[in-house]
Amino acid sequence: MATLNNEEAAIGKKVVCVTGASGFIASWLVKLLLLRGYSVRGTVRDPNDSSKTEHLLKLEGAKERLSLIKANLLEEGSFESAVEGCDGVFHTASPVSLSTKDPQGELIEPAVKGTLNVLKLCAKSPTVKRVVLTSSMAAVLCNGKPLTSDVIADETWFSDPDVCKQYSQDWSGYVLSKTLAEEAAWKFAKENNIDMVTINPAMVIGPLLQPTMNTSAGAVLILLNGAKTFPNNAFGWVNVKDVANVHIQAFENPSANGRYCLAESVKHYSEIVDTLHQLYPTLQLPHKCEDDQPLMPTFQISKEKVKTLGIEFIPFEVSLKETVESFKEKKFVDF
Repeated sequence: MATLNNEEAAIGKKVVCVTGASGFIASWLVKLLLLRGYSVRGTVRDPNDSSKTEHLLKLEGAKERLSLIKANLLEEGSFESAVEGCDGVFHTASPVSLSTKDPQGELIEPAVKGTLNVLKLCAKSPTVKRVVLTSSMAAVLCNGKPLTSDVIADETWFSDPDVCKQYSQDWSGYVLSKTLAEEAAWKFAKENNIDMVTINPAMVIGPLLQPTMNTSAGAVLILLNGAKTFPNNAFGWVNVKDVANVHIQAFENPSANGRYCLAESVKHYSEIVDTLHQLYPTLQLPHKCEDDQPLMPTFQISKEKVKTLGIEFIPFEVSLKETVESFKEKKFVDF
């Protein structure tokens, strides 16, 4: 069992657990928590896999205040040593994939079971004061309501599992996994008096700390590597630094509660291509849509609630440029 070690106790700042610490959002969360003086217990599937841990171990403050602990979403109790003695738990670990042959086994089961495995330990813990759960706008928007320019989605919206199942095979497993996991989390939290806040980000972009490509940043990368067409789709977009910051504000602010939708703006892929043209005029980019249908309309995502946490979103254009510059630095693109 991991108890509060001497170094953690000496810091005086809170000890927190971040599950799935090597992920895109989680890596930034670990970075910002360390910069704020927290001691962080990060869970990873394999602490010896340097491709997943090296970027974390290089973070400022990591040597003194970061410990990496082996844990698996489907293994009950495997998060026990990571959670024990913590003031707060950030549960970000959840598989993200838009192309899977076994959505039930690869996405839904780990998302739902993993969330409940972590929450069960939090319910038993005498020290955990709040749980911050990383959910998704996928658990908000998929309810059959039309997404048109006059519509404003907000925290009162919940995705409907039956509607999720109607999406294309690539999308349905992911949106269903996020919807069912958040649904199960709220039920369990209410039954067990857990103080829980959920963060529901849209498509997350911005600079990558981890060495591998993640799904949401990959949605921009597809436009840069010789694509002939762009998707006929509109999404909300938000910078990863804002997402990590909202997680911390939701933990630190006593009045934070319920769910927080996160999107700086909603953009159709055609607008993303236009912005990329402005930022990189010589870049070869797709100039036609993948189908002949009318362009999917953009809609709105409310910022009212998240503003109560003092968040000012990084503008989309800045986020997009940071994303592309990060791709260049990591050699995902060459121009």
